[in-house]
Amino acid sequence: MKLMAIVLAAGQGKRMKSKLYKVLHPVVGKPMVGHVVDTLQDIEVTQTVVIVGFGADAVKGYLGDRVGYALQEQQLGTGHAVLQAKEALGEEEGMTVVICGDTPLITAATLQETIELHKQSGAAATILTAKLDEPQGYGRIIRGADGRVARIVEQKDCSVEEAAVQEINTGTYIFDNRKMFKALASVTNQNVQNEYYLTDVIGIMTSAGEVVQGYCMADPAESIGVNDRVALSEAEQLFKARINRGHMLNGVTIIDPLNTYIEKDVTIGADTVLLPGTILRGNTSIGELCTIGPQTEIIDSTIRDEVTIKQSVLQDAFVDNETSVGPFAYLRPGAKLGKHVKVGDFVEIKNATLGEGSKVSHLSYVGDAVVGSNVNIGCGAITVNYDGFNKNLTEIGDDAFVGSNVNLIAPVKIGNGAYVVAGSTITHNVNEGDMAIARARQENKVGYADKIKGRMKARKENKGRS
Repeated sequence: MKLMAIVLAAGQGKRMKSKLYKVLHPVVGKPMVGHVVDTLQDIEVTQTVVIVGFGADAVKGYLGDRVGYALQEQQLGTGHAVLQAKEALGEEEGMTVVICGDTPLITAATLQETIELHKQSGAAATILTAKLDEPQGYGRIIRGADGRVARIVEQKDCSVEEAAVQEINTGTYIFDNRKMFKALASVTNQNVQNEYYLTDVIGIMTSAGEVVQGYCMADPAESIGVNDRVALSEAEQLFKARINRGHMLNGVTIIDPLNTYIEKDVTIGADTVLLPGTILRGNTSIGELCTIGPQTEIIDSTIRDEVTIKQSVLQDAFVDNETSVGPFAYLRPGAKLGKHVKVGDFVEIKNATLGEGSKVSHLSYVGDAVVGSNVNIGCGAITVNYDGFNKNLTEIGDDAFVGSNVNLIAPVKIGNGAYVVAGSTITHNVNEGDMAIARARQENKVGYADKIKGRMKARKENKGRS
């Protein structure tokens, strides 16, 4: 049976008090509507229509061609919003998930269980529900003697008995697609808000003798809809805790989960240890038996096995097995470190490859460079890659030695096994096995320091008398 989805994402979200369209506010690094679409893909929805209104171009710019779109020019209620998908889905046979774009915590497992109940019971509609200790403000699910949903009663319309019901409507539904659009044709706006409510479809279906089921989710936290910054913060903390717990159950040690931030798409191997202050973002992959942190941020990077990274920042970088980085290193986009490499304190690597066993231990910059294996780059050495107009390449061969405070003026090549003496500024290629020295001959001026001091003292005294 075909499975479709309609994502309600047309509301402006005034309570967010933001210039950013509501469903584009991020939770654990990804816009809320992105989480919803990801979850729909996880349950193998074959066609998704996102209902857009305010901020339509921004939503389309983010989601691209992953989904189809329908425009709700006027926000006339949830029923009206779903009706905008009729042109795309109205004639289709199958099931349709209707879900809000501001519900990032709903899981694929919960949706799948709801769908299974829907199919097994032959329902025209199945409502995803939750039980809350304090259901104030939510529509209540009123079930009949057979356990099926008889009706949804909004808070303002509840009797005393109905108000005591703890099961609430989360706003997520599974519908028989054809029956949903047929019922929508009968929905009116004869209410205080003059809006067309999707909840009215439930009453229309039950009055027609259709089966309406309710699936109560195990974790009510999944039902959170984000309408303001407070709810956004709550969703962030709940999602963060879910992600951290998942990694710990998969064999990752997180020393301080409250102070560790991992985004949804990050993967981490078993027996890796994350120390406090670790931030893992984007499409980052961490291997096994690594130690990451403390106070380390890694973005869109690949880290292989048995790597140690502490107090450093990496972005769009690659680090191979048994390499160490930091403390206080910065690996910028295009940094590629081979096996057994050491990048030490206050070292910056940008668009450069370091071969196996090479070392850049401290206070150096290596940019736009290809460095071979077993190279030692001394303290304060830099590749001078930018001439004010173009970036130029530095190449250093295997087993070369670059001394402290060396400037390699690119484009330049240092051959295999070459030796560059500390303090040199290299402007020409150094051949394999050669030694290069490029610094002025030292000359000592006998007694000259005392003469300078005397002159300075005299000037100070004259200034004091004037």
